[in-house]
Amino acid sequence: MFGAWRQGLLQTLRLSLRGARLLLWLLIGALLAGYVALRQPWLAQPLVLRQRLLRFWLGGLVRCLPLRVQVFGQLPTEPALWVSNHVSWCDIPLLGALQPLYFVAKAEVRHWPLAGWLAQQVGTLFIRRGAGDSGALNQQIGAYLRQQRALLIFPEGTTTDGRGVRTFHGRLLSGVLEHQVALQPVAIRYRRAGQRDEVTPFIGEDDLLRHLLRLLRSPTAAVELHLLPLLHARPAENRNQLARRAQHCIALQVGTDHPEPELQPEPLSA
Repeated sequence: MFGAWRQGLLQTLRLSLRGARLLLWLLIGALLAGYVALRQPWLAQPLVLRQRLLRFWLGGLVRCLPLRVQVFGQLPTEPALWVSNHVSWCDIPLLGALQPLYFVAKAEVRHWPLAGWLAQQVGTLFIRRGAGDSGALNQQIGAYLRQQRALLIFPEGTTTDGRGVRTFHGRLLSGVLEHQVALQPVAIRYRRAGQRDEVTPFIGEDDLLRHLLRLLRSPTAAVELHLLPLLHARPAENRNQLARRAQHCIALQVGTDHPEPELQPEPLSA
């Protein structure tokens, strides 16, 4: 009985302290986004400023979450389309803190309190699943790649529990072939006490607030971000074949229990 009471108290303390820190950081994010929106008509390079502030803010958001991050591999030195397995909404700040990125997100994110508004302010491309608008979205992705802007997509189209990698859909990779841009595959693994993490995955009928409360109450989890070697389209390779190749690389790493030596990414600063 005493053990259960002590555990409940510890969870409450975690939630209170982490929650207060997170709320403060969300407020800072809203203020930063509002500042850029107001100043945009007078800024020479508003997009550059937004990206720097976003990376700075996402780095701080990661530090507000109970996640211990390890990064393996090298950051790309050329513009690329980032493709990753998708386990949780936490994937986005974790990757966005490494390098300035634009995001492709499901349309529901647009309606999330505060987070949806922030996503709009930094130029996120929203996709409606099954809505038949992949042609228009591909045009938008192509426009970003032509301007050498790094984009992040999750080709599985949904989140998973982290046990494996679902089929990568190649319909959003047309711009890679058209503009001869590299793919940056990323494998994400969440671990807790040496085992697969069952708290951080954001799946099923879970909602953002319920998931966040559960995460903030829990002990710190370990996250592995594996930046795999760049993939370039082979001669005569179509978008689905390229997607399968990226999926295979990531699936191999997700199922690996012995990661390579750690290499530090660039500092998580603006």
